[in-house]
Amino acid sequence: MAKVKSAIMMMMIMAMAMAMAMVASAAPGTATFYTPPYVPSSCNGFQNDGVMIAAASDAIWNNRAACNTNYRVRCTGPTNAGVPQPCRGDSVVVKVVDYCPPPGCRGTIDLSQEAFSVIADPNAGKINIEYERV
Repeated sequence: MAKVKSAIMMMMIMAMAMAMAMVASAAPGTATFYTPPYVPSSCNGFQNDGVMIAAASDAIWNNRAACNTNYRVRCTGPTNAGVPQPCRGDSVVVKVVDYCPPPGCRGTIDLSQEAFSVIADPNAGKINIEYERV
């Protein structure tokens, strides 16, 4: 019986450590959105990459290295008082297909309107996020 309790305790500790490691890998940032048409894109020209896509800012772009990489993005809160609770509680995985250049780029990642709508109220315009490459 003591061995069973010890094994259960060890499994719980391992699960907690894995969960903490997953949370620790997400980076904070901000997200905005852009609207169709989504082609042409900087990465894939006139290829239709669907709507779960994003444009990367300099924080992610890395001289085109971000092209066609996937990121999980989760809303963490508002950036202004306009929409005090914009988050919908979901995360979304997007493929980077474009570049969001300065000085016009207002966020870490510029999501398609459809991807932004999955995680937040579009009326917010800009939100705080956590993002990680997947």
